[in-house]
Amino acid sequence: MTDDKYKIQKIDDYRWRIPREGKMRVDGIVYADAHMLEDIQKDESLQQVINVSFLPGIIKHSLAMPDIHWGYGFPIGGVAAFDMDEGVVSPGGVGYDINCGVRLLRTGLYRVELVNKLESVVNTLFANIPSGVGSHRKDLKLSQQEVKNVLKNGARWAVSLGYGTKEDLEHIEEKGCIAGANPELVSGRAIERGLAQLGTLGSGNHFVEVGYVSEVYHVEIARVLGLEKDGITIVVHTGSRGLGYQVCDDFLRVMINAARKYSIELPDRQLCCAPINSQEGREYLAAMACAANYAFANRQMITHWVRESFERALHIGPKESKISPVYDVCHNIAKFEDHIVEGEKKRLCVHRKGATRAFPPNHPDTPDAYKAVGQPVLIPGDMGRCSYVLVGTEKAYADTFGSTCHGAGRVMSRGQATRTAKGRSIAQELKEKGILVRADSRATLDEEIPEAYKNVTEVVDVVEHAGISKKIVQLKPLCVVKG
Repeated sequence: MTDDKYKIQKIDDYRWRIPREGKMRVDGIVYADAHMLEDIQKDESLQQVINVSFLPGIIKHSLAMPDIHWGYGFPIGGVAAFDMDEGVVSPGGVGYDINCGVRLLRTGLYRVELVNKLESVVNTLFANIPSGVGSHRKDLKLSQQEVKNVLKNGARWAVSLGYGTKEDLEHIEEKGCIAGANPELVSGRAIERGLAQLGTLGSGNHFVEVGYVSEVYHVEIARVLGLEKDGITIVVHTGSRGLGYQVCDDFLRVMINAARKYSIELPDRQLCCAPINSQEGREYLAAMACAANYAFANRQMITHWVRESFERALHIGPKESKISPVYDVCHNIAKFEDHIVEGEKKRLCVHRKGATRAFPPNHPDTPDAYKAVGQPVLIPGDMGRCSYVLVGTEKAYADTFGSTCHGAGRVMSRGQATRTAKGRSIAQELKEKGILVRADSRATLDEEIPEAYKNVTEVVDVVEHAGISKKIVQLKPLCVVKG
């Protein structure tokens, strides 16, 4: 099968090549099935895959996961790795919501115990965790110096103040703190935006979702992850809030000038970038690490308030709730990692934008608890269907720089979703399915209707059949707090 516009070539049922031509430095590789590929071609995301391939120092391929859709610069669902000496770093390859990511919590509770208490749980969560545009905590406003401590130390800062335990840190990517963060490179405006937003969901597709394990595909691996049939789980999806947005915005201006300064030819201004080893490149990475650490701390604080909310709503203590992280992964990040390139280990700068790290068993960066099974991969779906827990594989490490999809991927713009939802009560529709939902506004629910997203099961099936992740359990929602 080929496509006239992009000259797409079929590699197999789940991979497609956009062959290198003109100023492309590498091929584009798209993970999708045939039906999905038709939908992907309806926006400009494949052109963005091509555009990324123009960037200096790109290694092997410009990659796209099956949840790909149009984004700023890079497509959302895009992955690209760059040589440390010749390559570049691009804020468009990370995104505005730096370290938007997902944390999965397991519990000692079962579905039958929550059936008649869901309303109390969701109302307590909604009251305890601020959500919506500009949401902030009235009980936690930090000083500028304290924000800088958060930017330097990430989730460790939260744990040091009693918002969690040291064991929590063992179950977070990079143990909840990316090295090299320099708060002095973060603007006063970004710090100001971060003063009161720690421990908040924000808006858009962010959420806290209480669900249960509905299907188990690998019992032994699920047991290692602490997951079993009908066990209650909580998914936290949020990022670095206004602080991360401001860091990205500040450095886009820097990078536009840097691309000109270093004579980097850009097919799209949104791909503005600088050499990794330039002053601009180093400064962006140090500021990006600060925003990523803020996001890790944010999810850690929300974890604390999730624990508190469950105990309050159910009148139980920590020994009964047993809420602990399975894992916490970044979705929007650029990181230094070792990968095998042409038979040799090389240090690369890997950009993942709307993509999840998926390292295999026995990899040095796979947490000790999961060395035998591989790094947990958390793939949330929309609020009306389901989510999945997978693990990383050797094939992902070999083929995609240890990367996989990050979610369902939008198929409708927010405006289109709002028009589709007109005249409907989304909250009532979900309630009829047994799912309680709370949101800051009706507009949020309208923008986030389930049909605004691809079917996450189809997305997950692609990455499993392609061998870049292994499906372990399915989760179904019981109640959701939306951003």
